[in-house]
Order: sequence, then structure tokens, then C-alpha cells
Amino acid sequence: MRTLYVKLVVMTIGIMILSSILAFLLSNTYYQQKLKPENDEKITTIAESITTYIDENPNIDLIDYLESIAAVGYQMYLVDDTQEGNFYGAEFRDKSLSKQTVELVLNGEVYHGILEFPQETFVTGFFANELKNTIGVPITHGGKNYALFLRPDIKLLFNEMHFLFAWLLVFTILLSIILVAISTKYLVKPISELTAATKLLAEANFNVEVGTNRNDELGKLSQSFVQMAKKLEQMDDVRKEFISNISHDIQSPLSNIKGYTNLLEKEAISEEERAEYISIINGEIKRLSSMTDQLLLLASLDRSDDLVKRKTFNLAEQLKELVRNYQWQINEKGIMLAYTLPDIELNGDPSLLNTVWDNLLSNAIKYNKPDGSINLSIEGKDEAVVIRFEDTGIGLEYTETERVFDRFYRADTSRTRTVEGTGLGLSIVWTIIKLHGGSIHVDSREGEGTVFTVELPNRI
Repeated sequence: MRTLYVKLVVMTIGIMILSSILAFLLSNTYYQQKLKPENDEKITTIAESITTYIDENPNIDLIDYLESIAAVGYQMYLVDDTQEGNFYGAEFRDKSLSKQTVELVLNGEVYHGILEFPQETFVTGFFANELKNTIGVPITHGGKNYALFLRPDIKLLFNEMHFLFAWLLVFTILLSIILVAISTKYLVKPISELTAATKLLAEANFNVEVGTNRNDELGKLSQSFVQMAKKLEQMDDVRKEFISNISHDIQSPLSNIKGYTNLLEKEAISEEERAEYISIINGEIKRLSSMTDQLLLLASLDRSDDLVKRKTFNLAEQLKELVRNYQWQINEKGIMLAYTLPDIELNGDPSLLNTVWDNLLSNAIKYNKPDGSINLSIEGKDEAVVIRFEDTGIGLEYTETERVFDRFYRADTSRTRTVEGTGLGLSIVWTIIKLHGGSIHVDSREGEGTVFTVELPNRI
């Protein structure tokens, strides 16, 4: 995976290289199309002015005159009609020149070697120190015909090239700015999308779309953001569902309490009826109290990091005691309970873990079928203990197993509407197990049953 840092470094280097290449090509085009013809014309004018001066001054010493011009910064080659020639000024790197070219100039034509020089990369035609890269003009002096080939030397050319290099620098800077602006937009785009998505989330609009087809930190951030939005939407749905459920679960016992309280105010009721009404009222109060206790326990588990009071205790004895407490409910529903509980010492908080076993066993009873079965087992592993609660109840759909530990979540109410609950029990179970450093897994098939498997580390 390419990190954002690596992308930024690679992109910066790429921009520098690309802008330099583009500026190079633009400058080359500018030179070939504009500067090269102008340079050829300018040097041709200089060469023709030399020819004019020699014609106007027939008594001038030709050699001295050419040497003085060479001293200013020009390279020259003077050849007569016998093809004998002399060089003046800085030496040419390549002195090759065709006889046809010399004959052309001796016959009175002007040779435009600079303009006709091959159009290769950049300013080769400007700096190529070759005899064929010159301007050739005919000269007549002392009754003899000559061909003079002339070009500025390298030092003089560098002084004249500052304008081209200035354009090269300007092109490089402008192209770099344009490319940086484009690349920055590419880098910043997901951040802008995240900002817009954050505003949507703040307005409780969870249908956010953020580009996630990147493999850097921003791509991972976008993916995490989308997952967070889905989780928030899920939690919002759960919250609404919980408010609906808890409102119903609170309203139902309160309505019963109010109704039977009104009945108690009547003088015509018998003592048996009065006792029955009081019993129902106490049962509804106990139901509200249990719901409140669960909420308080879950809140305390969230707030406290040192809530777990560890000690070593006999896990098998704890589970057997729990089974005895639920024996009447098991018998009432005609459930067959089997268990394999070898004596195992476990290091943990016995009170909190008893809450776990209580929730799992009560669920196995509540959601079981009449004349169903429950199998409870303990298995000791290396530095771990595995506890299984297996029932033949109504089971869960696959989508429900993914959310069964979410707070306030209750399974399909069409199948469980006759079973009381707040959807907090398994969330409490999950939290307590995580506080012990353990894990819980649910395996369920609708209509066949459910298996809850708890694994706890055991470091006595």
C-alpha cells in the first residue's frame, strides 16, 4: 500500500520532472519557431555589414580586420576560390563543410547554415560549434573572391541566451503551479468529501457516499468513515427501537399497577381478590426493578475500568447452584437439562460472571420450545476455560446473530413478542466477558436452536 507520504513525495518529484520536460519542450518549440530564424537573420545582417565594410574600404588589411572581429566574440572561416581557407577566433569543434556549400557562396549566394541546421532537441542549433552551423556570405577583396563563414562564439551566445533561459524558468514555474493545483485537488478531494459527509452526519443523514477506491491513509480513513456512518445509522435504529421497546415495557407494568391500584380502592372486593391484586402489583414492581437494575449495571460497566474483582472460585459449583435456582422453571416448561461440569477453578469476578451465566441460562429457558433440551458444559484448555450453553429453542436468523450483542437490540418481535426483555442482557454478557479478556461466539439456526460459546483466560 502506498502511504500518503510516499504519494506526496512521488507526486512532487513527478511534478518537478514533468514540468521541467514540458518547459523544455515548450522552450525548444519557442526557439525553433521564433529565436532560431531571428538569430539567423541577425547574424546574416552582421555578416553582410562586414561584406559592405570591406567593399567600401578596398585598401583595408583583410586579415587584420577579420582578427579584430574575431576578438569581439565571433568565429570565422575565410576560404578563397582555390578552396584554401583560414580560421579566425575560437576553434570550431567540427570543421567539416561541403565543397558545394563553399562553391555556392563563392558564386554570390548567402548560406543560411543556422536556419537550416537540423531541428533536434532544445537549442542544439544555437550552441552547435560546427562550421556548417554558420552564415556564409561572398566577399570580393583585392580582385579576388572569398567565402566568409561566420557565427558568434559560445561566450557571446550565452550572453544572448538569457531571454530564452528566462522563458524556460517561467514555463517551469507556471507548469509546476498548474500541476500542483491539479494534484492537490486530487489529494484534497476525499477530505472535502469527508467534510461534506460529516455535515450530513451532524444532520442525522446517514446516507453518505465517500470515495474509497484509494489505497493510502485517506482511502482507509474514507472506508472507516463509511463504516462509522453505517454503525451510527444502525445505533440510531437500535436507539429508536429501544425507546419503543422500553416505553412499552415500562408502560405495560405501570398500566397494570395503576389498574389494580384502582381496583384496590373499591370496598366491595374480597380479601382473596385484594391479595391477588397486591401480588400482581408486586410482580410488576419487581419487573420494573429488574429492568432498572440492568440499566444501572450496564452503565457501571461502561464507567468503571477496575470493576472486576478477581478471585479464584469453583466454576462448576457456581453453575450447579444456578441450575438449582432455575430448576422450577425448567420443570415447568418440561425442558430436559444435561450438563458436563468437571471441577475447574477459574480466576475472575464470581459476581459478574454469575450475571453472565444467569443471562445465558435464562435465555436458553425463555426461548426454548416446550419439552426441549439444554446442554451445559465446561472444558478446560491450556490457560483457558470454554463454557457452552446449547439449547433447542427458536434460534436466530443470520442477520440477528450479527447484532445479538448490540445494546437494546431484540430479535424479531413477531417470534419473541410473548417473551419479556429489554435487549440489554446479552450486551451485559458481552461487556463482562470483554472485561475479563475473553470472547463469546454465537452459532444459531432458526427453528433449530442456539449455542453460546464463552472462552475465558484462566491465569490462577
